[in-house]
Amino acid sequence: MKFTLSWLKDHLDTDASLDQICERLTAIGLEVEDVDDKAAYRPFVIAKILTAEKHPEADRLKVLSVDAGDGKPVQIVCGAPNARAGMIGALARPGTYVPGIDVTLAVGKIRGVESHGMMCSEKELNMSDNHDGIIDLPEDAPVGTSFATYAGLDDPLIEINLTPNRPDCTSIFGIARDLAASGLGTLKQPKAPGFKVEGETPHEVKIVLDDERLCPGFAYRLVRGVKNGPSPKWMQQRLLAIGLRPISALVDVTNYMTFDQGRPMHVFDADKVKGVLTVRRAQVGEEVLALDTRTYKLNPANVVIADDNGVESIGGIMGGEHSGCDENTVNVLIESALWDPINIAKTGRSHGIITDARYRFERGVDPEYTVPGLERTTELVLDMCGGTAAVAKVAGYKKHEKKVVDFPFAEVKRLTGLTVSNDEARAILTGLGFEVSGSGERVSVSVPSWRPDVDGKADLVEEVMRMHGVDNIKPEPLPSMGSVNGKILTTLQIRTRTAKRALAARGMMEAVTWSFISADHAKLFGGGKPSLKLVNPIAADMSDMRPSLLPGLLTAAQRNADRGFGDVAIFEVSGTYEADTPEGQRRVAGGIRRGTASLAGAGRSWSNAAKGGGKPVDVYDAKADALAVLEACGLPMTNIQIEQGGPEWFHPGRSGTIKAGPKVILGYFGEFHPKTLEALDVSGALCGFEVFVDALPEPKKKATRTKPALELSPFQMVKRDFAFVVEKSVEAGAIIKAATSADRKLISGVNVFDIFEGASVGEGRKSVAIEVLIQPSDKTLTDEDFDALTKKIVANVEKNTGGSLRA
Repeated sequence: MKFTLSWLKDHLDTDASLDQICERLTAIGLEVEDVDDKAAYRPFVIAKILTAEKHPEADRLKVLSVDAGDGKPVQIVCGAPNARAGMIGALARPGTYVPGIDVTLAVGKIRGVESHGMMCSEKELNMSDNHDGIIDLPEDAPVGTSFATYAGLDDPLIEINLTPNRPDCTSIFGIARDLAASGLGTLKQPKAPGFKVEGETPHEVKIVLDDERLCPGFAYRLVRGVKNGPSPKWMQQRLLAIGLRPISALVDVTNYMTFDQGRPMHVFDADKVKGVLTVRRAQVGEEVLALDTRTYKLNPANVVIADDNGVESIGGIMGGEHSGCDENTVNVLIESALWDPINIAKTGRSHGIITDARYRFERGVDPEYTVPGLERTTELVLDMCGGTAAVAKVAGYKKHEKKVVDFPFAEVKRLTGLTVSNDEARAILTGLGFEVSGSGERVSVSVPSWRPDVDGKADLVEEVMRMHGVDNIKPEPLPSMGSVNGKILTTLQIRTRTAKRALAARGMMEAVTWSFISADHAKLFGGGKPSLKLVNPIAADMSDMRPSLLPGLLTAAQRNADRGFGDVAIFEVSGTYEADTPEGQRRVAGGIRRGTASLAGAGRSWSNAAKGGGKPVDVYDAKADALAVLEACGLPMTNIQIEQGGPEWFHPGRSGTIKAGPKVILGYFGEFHPKTLEALDVSGALCGFEVFVDALPEPKKKATRTKPALELSPFQMVKRDFAFVVEKSVEAGAIIKAATSADRKLISGVNVFDIFEGASVGEGRKSVAIEVLIQPSDKTLTDEDFDALTKKIVANVEKNTGGSLRA
């Protein structure tokens, strides 16, 4: 939002300086983005041409002798046809930057004659598009003084950044109202328009819409006998200052009202309107040639103004070329309508149209200013173009119902910490246009029609706070948490960070993949539910929320392989989605290894064999990564159960499921099914895992975070080996669990060190050899103790697995 200082002072009576005004604007929430103090125009001076002689080497050039008021005439070569002796104009000396042509002047020779500057045209000073000749000032123009001051070009330009919730400040009058309420001057109340009304407006307007919110009101009036010439110089200068090109008086008036009062207007050439003007939805296939000379194809979501000729305007956004006003316009129909902000925003966005009218209507204009805006515009048209105003008509408008908020003054202190007296709070709200009724600590506040952003008492507190001064809020330290070294992060946050560190320590690189994947990939990994499809996907292959981290990691690994980096180990700890509810979002740690990127190191087998690397990754690499995450997250490894097999995207014979009990699934690991890799267009040796971090049980609370004293047994550990013959279907984990449960106090660990299959153990059977670690803690075990423990181990394994001790 741009405006000049003089334009602001049309509405604000203040002696404040430019710096004070800018500082106050930012303080009350209207952040100043840029200030142009027009210093570039200061070098231009009013000068008089003493003589104008024909250039000796050019018929169209003249050699001027120019007096800038210092009694030292300078020689200037000029090509303007209107340059003559005695003429007074604007002089730019060498070293002056000329904004209209983007040139900094220097002393130069033109056809052999030295020129010490230039006499400027209006276009060269960005005053207008006129470049027919140099500026011709009246004879009484003060030679030697600043041309910028004389012509009003030294008016500073202020640009503020408006938040979308402040439609009232899309007008200069609204900005002045805010400044006045903050104590920086007094708001000048505009004089009510006064003009003579003759005759009726013969045109009819019908609103034919299935939703009256699309056009809540339409006011209009005919003005007969206008003469549409250029607008006054003062209006042209203001429009040019804020970046608008003056077109004609009728068009400039509507642009002026848009910025001055925040009320977009539109004018139709009444003689080009045929029949009844109808506000309706556009029909399929309808088109309109708009004022920007572009043709727009409309649809029923767009609201238009149409007559018997077809669509004449896209309501609230842009008028049509056919009914636009030009120099031949004699009778003008002025429109002041209301439009639905949401529909305006959607229509403008769908057609890519950005206009000052759309900017205001999609934020919401003052509904109560519909008719007063029409009156003010009519007065300006009559002043500049003459003519006779007919009686105004209004269609569809229902009186605005003000919102009333019950406001306890104590809310200011409660929400902001500021101590503001009731009288000051009342004065601030009144100055902003709110109507405060009642007395005491609780009042009723009526919200003005130009503040659609104010809904409740918190909004009123914000108004009091920003006017009283946000800088008056004293900084205070946060209150003490009441404990030293207390827990700040949640368990899930801690485990998320711990899982990342654990996987990074295992040589894996963290990746960040898209949360959106294609529908085919989602179905491949158990997703594809309709509730998880995006309404407006950014790409066709990003249509579904991901049910797993693995498809994104697998395709990322393949992209690396395609570029020559085949040995990749990457992980991600992020969210997956099982449903469109908060409970359906999981926190998962997932990772994949490709090629030879194992923990031992990647590379060729002959160069890395000594370290155990150089082999293609397999299910055991994925298992080790998954268990490392669980261990890092603090889960007791003795409580973990591993079952063969996993989801269908894993290889059925080379995958496993990690559980905590029979029902709680903690994760999966394994090599991938060939069909899964084929569907993803991925190749190579690949394994991966997923651990559901949010499924891990909460750790038991401890009385203190201090680590207990280290207790080591003074007695030597003893190892005993056992070999059991079991059915091939029996898992090694079942044998380990059975052996461990024989005596959890004495047995500190069980490891499998050999598996044998052959004729000697029987058809369909296998031999599993385990090492049992026995750690006494209070005495040295005797032979009888070992014999008793051995019998318990053998009995437990035989009972739980159906196996027998190998002879």
